[in-house]
Amino acid sequence: MPAWSTAREALGLQEVIANKDLWKALLAEFVGTLFLVFLGCLTTIGWQDEGYAPSMVQIAIGFGITVATMAQSIGHISGCHINPAVTVAMFVTRNIPLFRAVCYIVMQCLGGTAGSALLKALTPEGIQGSLGMTQVHPELTAAQGFGIEVLITFVLVFVVFGVCDEKRTDVLGAGPLAIGLAVTTCHVGALKCTGASMNPARSFGPAVVTGIWANHWVFWAGPLLGGLLAAVLYSVAFRADRLGSPRSTGDESKPEKYEP
Repeated sequence: MPAWSTAREALGLQEVIANKDLWKALLAEFVGTLFLVFLGCLTTIGWQDEGYAPSMVQIAIGFGITVATMAQSIGHISGCHINPAVTVAMFVTRNIPLFRAVCYIVMQCLGGTAGSALLKALTPEGIQGSLGMTQVHPELTAAQGFGIEVLITFVLVFVVFGVCDEKRTDVLGAGPLAIGLAVTTCHVGALKCTGASMNPARSFGPAVVTGIWANHWVFWAGPLLGGLLAAVLYSVAFRADRLGSPRSTGDESKPEKYEP
């Protein structure tokens, strides 16, 4: 775990002073979250008059592939967090400073809101429904929904930290795909329960546009806690201890990586 030598470094104020292209990273987080919400939630829209309703697998694949493509596109700019749960986990494990983390979360929420607003503007009013808003199933309690969000976000963030481990050489360019597949499998399992948010910004955007705030705390508290648990566990117990772990490729040069 990297150490911060000064309070200014921990807060990230040197980024503001040195102007290290922070604005590019913030724009990337806005754009990435915008398309995550727009394209992901677009897969949930059905056309009742034509008898078309999207399947659970279709929605899961839509969200998973969107995350993977965004990670491949902007990962080198901002790390492609596009998720406050990932950003908070990265901050707690000292991968990013406080100022950048706060700015990321603001831009993610703005991007999610913009994506949902675009979906509403470009979709016929009669089929909009809840615009893909995540909601706890009526047969579940809020506490059960919270528990599900904790666990599925744990899986997502655990995978993120695994593929972003700078000392692994066995992942190479497969990181974005692995993260996308984690999103997909969690959607397949939890979509019917909570909408499989795993991402406060993904839930915040549609909530702002639709005005649906029932049990909204579940989609902040659950992902944030799950992400924190995964980040701490991986950093303490599973982080590779040498270049090339868990298996060496014989090339001890700096590995290609998906930069957080």
